[in-house]
Amino acid sequence: MLYFSNMYQALKKVALSVIPKKMLFENEIFFRSIFAFHLRGKKHECTVCGHGLKKFIAIPDGDLLCPFCGSRSRTRRLYYFLNENDLIHGKVLHFSPSRSVYRLLKKNSKIKYFSTDFEDEFLADYRYDITQITLENDFFDLIICYHILEHIENDKRAIQELHRVLKPAGTCIIQTPFNEGNIYEDFSKRTPEERLKAFGQDDHVRIYSVEGLQQRLKENGFQDVEIKTFPANERYGFMEETLLIAKK
Repeated sequence: MLYFSNMYQALKKVALSVIPKKMLFENEIFFRSIFAFHLRGKKHECTVCGHGLKKFIAIPDGDLLCPFCGSRSRTRRLYYFLNENDLIHGKVLHFSPSRSVYRLLKKNSKIKYFSTDFEDEFLADYRYDITQITLENDFFDLIICYHILEHIENDKRAIQELHRVLKPAGTCIIQTPFNEGNIYEDFSKRTPEERLKAFGQDDHVRIYSVEGLQQRLKENGFQDVEIKTFPANERYGFMEETLLIAKK
């Protein structure tokens, strides 16, 4: 597996240096299919693109990548969870979507898909400020807010906005990195170096605990917040992870 991981990282570096980013994104599936051809198999399966695999690709941060679509563990788990619970319907708000799921939801004619990325770093069609979403109350059937709130200083306002634009019968799925203990935030940490040391990533402003985030969600509008922890699954390349499922 180390061989394939090193080869993948080397080819990725070359591709990023010689191919324009826009062209790379537009033709990503084609380029990936060339690399991944020899990794077709039956031992593993990607829940996003549906390909059978000999193995997933281990990447430097410890995650497992699908060589065909580029999905991470949490992305595959998310898409599996959405389908398993019949949540892909109506109006869907998706913050900073992964490209693999963006492509699927974008072409899904059964939903009205609002993909958004405020910093313009992801493929998205809108640029909503999560602390001031310019849409009416009770608008969305599903909100996907994965690895967003740990970047937002005024997360309480962001949570209030998520609650405001969610329909009463809607579902908001939230995930962040988690640690044990209480929520740790210190807004005096301003530089990337300070934030990297304090929060583990240079653009994070806090570290949540699972229970701390659940409580913050409840304090800012959501009354029903379920914590769901899932085990690892070798076949689908799922790592153990926790989601929060919030409803009005």
